[in-house]
Amino acid sequence: MLAAGLGSRLRPLTNKIPKCLVEINGKPLLEYWLDQLADANIGPVLINLHHLSEQVISLVETRGDRSNIYTVFEPELLGTGGTLRANANFCLGERVMVIHADNLCLSDLTAFTRAHQQRPLDTEITMMTFVSDSPWDCGVVEINEHNIVTSFHEKSISAPSNVANAAVYIFEPTVFEYVCMQSKGSLDISTEILPHYVGRMFAWKADGFHIDVGTQTNLDKAIQYICTRC
Repeated sequence: MLAAGLGSRLRPLTNKIPKCLVEINGKPLLEYWLDQLADANIGPVLINLHHLSEQVISLVETRGDRSNIYTVFEPELLGTGGTLRANANFCLGERVMVIHADNLCLSDLTAFTRAHQQRPLDTEITMMTFVSDSPWDCGVVEINEHNIVTSFHEKSISAPSNVANAAVYIFEPTVFEYVCMQSKGSLDISTEILPHYVGRMFAWKADGFHIDVGTQTNLDKAIQYICTRC
């Protein structure tokens, strides 16, 4: 679980709290993820940390399932792909769900896992997608009739679709092998790993509410959505 970001778009809120602990209707965003992962029996969980890391560690220590949750501190940010490479011993040889923790995702993770198990042959990644109201702010994909990603565009002003990357993936072990072969220091999943797998990524449409809470506008939308369900 990738949770080390500075949350610069949410300042000044994130000056005192890490983005993954921003509350939505009184519940930290990270707790939504950890509860869903526990409910789906997915684990163990590794969380990378940087900004205000001690707050995240304190939250993890309050949980009953804390023995299944591990944290790793990055003194310098490694990039999303660089984090995967740095923690390869945790991942190599295993099928792994990779999550950007700055999203509120209410989809069925068990169904997502099942979709990966039933994915088309010769695909090595399953990418969760959602329909975005602002595709120019997202990574968007084009998919064929088999829901295989045929092109990927990262935050393009002329985005060719509104089917957006939800930044939740399931990687086969071969993907981690590829990541470990990359020698560049900082490494990014969206711009330096996913393009390599165009034609070998299966797209699964999120079956629940999904939003990036990285801006105050989207955070407000997330809070409003949760409040309407209370």
